[in-house]
Amino acid sequence: MSPGVQICYHASHEQFRPSDLVKWVQRAQQAGFGGFFSSDHFHPWSEAQGQAGFSWSWMGAALQATSLPGAMICCPGYRYHPAVVAQAAATLCEMYEDRYWLAIGSGEAINERMTGLPWPAKDLRNARLRECADVIRALWAGEMVTHRGLVHVEEAKLYTLPKKPPLLVGAAITEKTAEWLGGWADALLTTSRPPDELKRMVEAFHRGGGEGKPLFLKSGLSYADTKEEARLQAHQQWRSVAFAPDLLAELRTPAEFDAAGKRVRPEDMDEMIRISDSLDEHAEWISNDLAAGFTQIVLHNIGTNQEEFIDDFGSQVLPQFQ
Repeated sequence: MSPGVQICYHASHEQFRPSDLVKWVQRAQQAGFGGFFSSDHFHPWSEAQGQAGFSWSWMGAALQATSLPGAMICCPGYRYHPAVVAQAAATLCEMYEDRYWLAIGSGEAINERMTGLPWPAKDLRNARLRECADVIRALWAGEMVTHRGLVHVEEAKLYTLPKKPPLLVGAAITEKTAEWLGGWADALLTTSRPPDELKRMVEAFHRGGGEGKPLFLKSGLSYADTKEEARLQAHQQWRSVAFAPDLLAELRTPAEFDAAGKRVRPEDMDEMIRISDSLDEHAEWISNDLAAGFTQIVLHNIGTNQEEFIDDFGSQVLPQFQ
């Protein structure tokens, strides 16, 4: 890849068995991908997806199985106490130096409310996330941490630390959140969208204090032999991408997502997912993302044809950016 640019493979735990994903990150490395990224969810987004492996344990296996850098996103403060997140990430960084970064977000009810904790409004979730970020950073700095706020920590200290902590990246799907992240996150992680919308996301992050910080993009796409098949794969596997952010955060079970998804038509997916059977068109989308300032592009092929996607992009798309 060009200096400072990584095009990464997305390992979708909601859709595939962890054992298959390990094989596919190895295949992605052989094909020329520059890294991999992992989702972290307790439930899939639909019954059709049908999987939900534990990504923390998978991450260690994937880093061991490849020489690629890896990253993941999680939601501290609900399923995971922030001290546990800090310890898990520090251990991965000690074992795999300079090969791991962590993104954090405010989460969704489908993954976090299974602990029985109340699921608060977005502003409170953001406040809780910021407290968790401060706790994680203090622990990575080797401090003894006691914190009593929306999250509680009592005399916690990490004894196994890496030579340097990973990037702590903020995830945003709205301009308001992107602007808020600009003041404290090490980088921005957002999702693909039309160029004008993506530009506004970047501007919001910069406006909040993120000028000069790295920009990472998770690009949802669907690639198949025909555009019709690519559209059907997207609709069958990932129609929740068409939901508004507030609905996405509040639905509680895969069954509720499936019920809401009945209103989504296959043609509705065209506005939300990069659907094409043309490798040239997919390459053009990546070029536009790089031109917008993103230095790490995570390619998430929504379809089940992962080996075809890895091989075809490896042979015909990735070489255009080397």
